[in-house]
Amino acid sequence: MFKSLAGRAASMAVAVALMSGAAAAEELRYAHVGAEGDIQTRYASEAADAIAAETDGEVTVQVFPASQLGGVAEMVDGVRMGSISMGHHDFASLARIVPDVAVFNAPFIYRDAAQALAATDPNNSPALQEINEKLISEGGVRIIGRIYRGARHISSNFEVKSPADLEDKPFRAVPLDLWVSMVKGFGATPTPVEVSELPTALMTGLVVGQENPLTMISANKLYEVQSHVALTGHMHSVLAVFVNEKAWQGLSEDNRAAITKVLEEKAQASLEWATASEEELVAELKGVGMTVITEAEGLDLEAFRKPVLEQIRADFPNFAPYIEQIAEVK
Repeated sequence: MFKSLAGRAASMAVAVALMSGAAAAEELRYAHVGAEGDIQTRYASEAADAIAAETDGEVTVQVFPASQLGGVAEMVDGVRMGSISMGHHDFASLARIVPDVAVFNAPFIYRDAAQALAATDPNNSPALQEINEKLISEGGVRIIGRIYRGARHISSNFEVKSPADLEDKPFRAVPLDLWVSMVKGFGATPTPVEVSELPTALMTGLVVGQENPLTMISANKLYEVQSHVALTGHMHSVLAVFVNEKAWQGLSEDNRAAITKVLEEKAQASLEWATASEEELVAELKGVGMTVITEAEGLDLEAFRKPVLEQIRADFPNFAPYIEQIAEVK
């Protein structure tokens, strides 16, 4: 009898412990707009698995890709309100909170891919740390990581070698002020289109061109509605990974450290993925019929660089000191 009672007591103790552990586990809802096959989708999936492993299951991450929880604006608002724990998108998507954060997506400001990743490190970049404090105080959102997706290039259904080829043509702009400014610098007419609507917009002629990393052009099969890609590399596409500050502070210090470690490892991995895939993607896009235009074929990068930077400086004068800080990052 005594052994039976003792056994039952032990079983109850184990059950209570398990229930306590379950209650203590934190689930983070992670949203993004990336499609299957894109680097950002791989990043989120692998980061979710690694976070669960690194925290011994104390933190789990449920990923909602492909705009399942809404477009960019809805996602950012959801993270601010806490209905979405975390997400990722271009830094400029957070300009709704702190306009100057868009500087990290500005065209022609990074020397190369590695420097772009270093300059957007929330743990070591002075410019980002300064802006992060503003994001936390003004919006309750904190940048905790980043993703390198590759250089962004122009695709179109005609040959593009200079801004003259885009003059007054409707060109897709990410629905953010920075992109509208950049497309003006291209000489085109900015036409904001959400990424989920982009293939249709290109098919119907609402826009005749767009710009994105090659991985996105491939993953979204834009080659079905676009015939040319110009390797302008005008932006090094780096996405901010951001979290609701209240949710972040609700995690233990150890788990925050574990998540930070995972996101840094995955950031470096994303750089490797993007760099390794660039040549393969060029070959793939040629294989499906796209014409790839480089400087060897007459692409005039300086003709793009000068008017785009002039437009950015005119529209975003506050960027100047941050651009200087970014340039100093090794």
